[in-house]
Amino acid sequence: MAEGGGRAAQLKSSGLRHGWTTGACATAATAAAYTALLTGEFPDPVTITLPKGQQPAFALAAEERAADRAMAGVVKDAGDDPDVTHGALIRSTVRHGAPGTGVVFRAGPGVGTVTKAGLPLEVGEPAINPVPRQMMRDTVAEVAARHGGSGDVVVEISVDHGEEIARSTWNPRLGILGGLSILGTTGIVVPYSCSAWIDSIRRGVDVARAAGRTHVAGCTGSTSEKVAVAVHGLPEDALLDMGDFAGAVLKYLKRHPVPRLTIAGGFAKLSKLAAGHLDLHSARSQVDKGYLAELARRGGASEELAGAVAAANTGLEAVQLCAAAGVPLGDLVAREARATALGVLVGAPVAVDVICIDRAGTVVGRAEPTGA
Repeated sequence: MAEGGGRAAQLKSSGLRHGWTTGACATAATAAAYTALLTGEFPDPVTITLPKGQQPAFALAAEERAADRAMAGVVKDAGDDPDVTHGALIRSTVRHGAPGTGVVFRAGPGVGTVTKAGLPLEVGEPAINPVPRQMMRDTVAEVAARHGGSGDVVVEISVDHGEEIARSTWNPRLGILGGLSILGTTGIVVPYSCSAWIDSIRRGVDVARAAGRTHVAGCTGSTSEKVAVAVHGLPEDALLDMGDFAGAVLKYLKRHPVPRLTIAGGFAKLSKLAAGHLDLHSARSQVDKGYLAELARRGGASEELAGAVAAANTGLEAVQLCAAAGVPLGDLVAREARATALGVLVGAPVAVDVICIDRAGTVVGRAEPTGA
């Protein structure tokens, strides 16, 4: 691999400091609380293992122990990302559960509850996303094995002032009520929202070209990056951590072309690219469900289905509704996203294909390579 390539090198070259997701903080708090419940002592700092194997240590900002429970709190450090949850105190209260129940999650004060379909959680569930749940299950199992616990626990996650902070997010519109979501797929917050990250994208293209790569992938996150590698077998220095900055990738490749570009990302984000947006951040572009409804009509959807798409809670719900009816909305979005990309690249010798995925990394739409 060429020196300086790939996702980690982009962060290093940006000069920005990474941070920790709410999911990582909740996991660290859970590890400390369960340890104290079993041993009577809080580890401080507490070390956890993230999905990619990193082992960061977190200092405790709060701790409390009673006969039937233990609580630990960690302050979220978002690094140089302008995250509304930076500085929030994330608490985990752990109690013994009934034998054989495993890890049961509860939403404490400041953590939302899912009230609408279209999210990766069932209605009525605490807004603790799948990867943080798995991280907490894993850490509970590790602590139980180390200290002789059963692993049957009730984990209640809360965020101080979370309901107030959530008003600055999209949670209320998505039907997540009562507070924040506990998020993260890697445990690490990568700071995207500044010019330094765009400079790091350019550095990534330069490294790929210097290494003689003829195929690069612009990915919106770690899950889409894994899919691009699985589909195309690309090496690390061919991967561009695009984040929300699709336009930055396309404009730089127009001036410094590579023969083949794969754009891989979540369906909702790539539906924004399909609609002509080059900045995919939620603060600057939104999923247009009326546009998705029109695409569904082009794909053969009935008026009833098109109406359901227009009224869907999320882009994920829209693509699921269409898939159930045999309407290839994912492919249609991928093709339109490819058309937007080619419109920016016009005149450059770059062929483009697009891969749309859902939150679990399942491919829900493809557009084969076209272009120069």
